[in-house]
Amino acid sequence: MTQGFAAPDMRRVDDVLSRYRQPVLDGMRAALDRPGVEHVRYMRYHLGFEDADGRPAGTTGGKMLRPAIVLLACEAVGGDAARAMSAAVAIELLHNFSLIHDDIEDKSQTRHGRPTLWTIAGTEQAINAGDGLFVIAQRTLLELADAGVPADRVLAASRMLNDACIALCEGQYADLGFEQRERVSQQEYEAMIAGKTAALLGAAAGIGAIAGGADDVTVAALAMCGIRLGMAFQVQDDVLGIWGEASETGKSASDDIRSRKKSFPVVFAFDHLEGGARDALARIYASPASPDADVTDVLALLDSVRARQAATSNAEQWAAQAIDTLRPLELNPDRREDLEALASFFVHRRS
Repeated sequence: MTQGFAAPDMRRVDDVLSRYRQPVLDGMRAALDRPGVEHVRYMRYHLGFEDADGRPAGTTGGKMLRPAIVLLACEAVGGDAARAMSAAVAIELLHNFSLIHDDIEDKSQTRHGRPTLWTIAGTEQAINAGDGLFVIAQRTLLELADAGVPADRVLAASRMLNDACIALCEGQYADLGFEQRERVSQQEYEAMIAGKTAALLGAAAGIGAIAGGADDVTVAALAMCGIRLGMAFQVQDDVLGIWGEASETGKSASDDIRSRKKSFPVVFAFDHLEGGARDALARIYASPASPDADVTDVLALLDSVRARQAATSNAEQWAAQAIDTLRPLELNPDRREDLEALASFFVHRRS
């Protein structure tokens, strides 16, 4: 682990994530309170607000890191988090639009330990629900104006969000395409996750700074910090997709191997394995399905080149660069420490 990141201050991380959680949830519920629009029930199911029969459910989705970053960035530049709340809600809704479509494209059966929406409602209705979340997210972002954010800043936030959406779709395009290829370079992998994961985290930080009244230089720096945090987050996600505990991640261990994902450890292994070992990995990844025996073989090949340790080191490097991006900025000291705690959490998290 090249940067030697200390374990995160989980009390601080938990405080950050709980500080904003309920207001964001309330905003999400309000955004979906649309009488006469029946298909929002599928959105509520996906978000964990309801079960498949429309009854209130006890789950509320993931950690909601992205809206937390929106609000942290807003406060870090001296703004009032209340003014950025609609942006935080919009970011989380848009993130979940991408997850609904992701689950369909990856044929994922579960998310957060529950059946995915497409397995409940069918592919067609799940696509429709995802599209609906996308539009509601866009509409919700415009409510920044109702909170007193000037019109030119609302427009800048909208542009940033839509640019992130383009990058997100391009990243997903690349990710799906990688599954049909034998080899993917490190550069191609990084370009893919920069779109699929990092772009939205960058938009979260940048839009929070916009809503908080920051100047262009500060907005750009916080957006870059978010992008680098997103890179760290995805590389660690790749670790969890292979070595994570199902009880913590909510999905089966080694799912990414079975689905032939060209995640960081696999890309690294292709670059560092030699001769027959590389050929063996190539044969496995060229096959359409992965029985448990193949998973065991792949794990052994990854272990032989210390792919897990390389991935952790890479995630730490991205997180360190994210923190470095903040150093020249004049930020609220407490919020700076919150962002640094999240950076450490991103490379140590287990779910």
